[in-house]
Amino acid sequence: MSVRESFNPESYELDKSFRLTKFTELKGTGCKVPQDVLQKLLESLQENHFQEDEQFLGAVMPRLGIGMDTCVIPLRHGGLSLVQTTDYIYPIVDDPYMMGFKDAAEEAGTSVTGGQTVLNPWIVLGGVATTVCQPNEFIMPDNAVPGDVLVLTKPLGTQVAVAVHQWLDIPEKWNKIKLVVTQEDVELAYQEAMMNMARLNRTAAGLMHTFNAHAATDITGFGILGHAQNLAKQQRNEVSFVIHNLPVLAKMAAVSKACGNMFGLMHGTCPETSGGLLICLPREQAARFCAEIKSPKYGEGHQAWIIGIVEKGNRTARIIDKPRIIEVAPQVATQNVNPTPGATS
Repeated sequence: MSVRESFNPESYELDKSFRLTKFTELKGTGCKVPQDVLQKLLESLQENHFQEDEQFLGAVMPRLGIGMDTCVIPLRHGGLSLVQTTDYIYPIVDDPYMMGFKDAAEEAGTSVTGGQTVLNPWIVLGGVATTVCQPNEFIMPDNAVPGDVLVLTKPLGTQVAVAVHQWLDIPEKWNKIKLVVTQEDVELAYQEAMMNMARLNRTAAGLMHTFNAHAATDITGFGILGHAQNLAKQQRNEVSFVIHNLPVLAKMAAVSKACGNMFGLMHGTCPETSGGLLICLPREQAARFCAEIKSPKYGEGHQAWIIGIVEKGNRTARIIDKPRIIEVAPQVATQNVNPTPGATS
């Protein structure tokens, strides 16, 4: 994936102070209802995880719990299932293009159709992804077993990176962190975050089939711990997830600590936008998965880390008290990063 030139508002006859993120009070997934509140509100909608369904000839059909972002609905004909997810966010980056729906859909092998247009005082970005699959074309996220390992396919810290990038224009906030991070560090982390957010999870999802993955979810608004907990609750077996390592965009862990962990990054509760996949893989396959995803044949930028284990337990997830922080160096070249107009040094 090539690095695009930094967005310059004046090239589009906009004022040099134009920032897309100023058109919303909430950033990214900050619009989401807190996880614990949402779970309580939706408890009455929870179906049995596995139940007999008369319209499908008495077969025991899997049901995803309310904590998962995707629904899998068996259809009446041909053994097919409808797989669907919906999501939306507010802007977190200032480039109005980045990677639009049309280009992202084409890269994913599909297209954008339909939609609804409304007036709104805030900019909202989102949509619905829908597909119809044969049983061998998708992996139900409920088959983790003790001895599996946890693999993550994108670094954490996107929320921190985009926040501190905006702080470059806010001296009172920038002054609180400038002793632990430079403007160049922030620009690099911001560019890296944008490249990661624009990168599809398609390659990782395809390799899940190759390496016999047992379960997976994506890491978004509830942070890595929140989504790990949701995934643990879905498991057929009595297992728990333990996370030992946190791959984080370079310098963002230091920034988070300097801010008193206001982002929740070290606790696993920091929201991510377009995060990677958290995958349960057989131990003997995990290292091969991590090596394969970096192959040039899949394009540049794909990464993966073993971050934890699956053990016997009561369907919970936790991060150990002192997780190892893996500093993920930016893959974008320094010369491709242009300072933000008006940034404070």
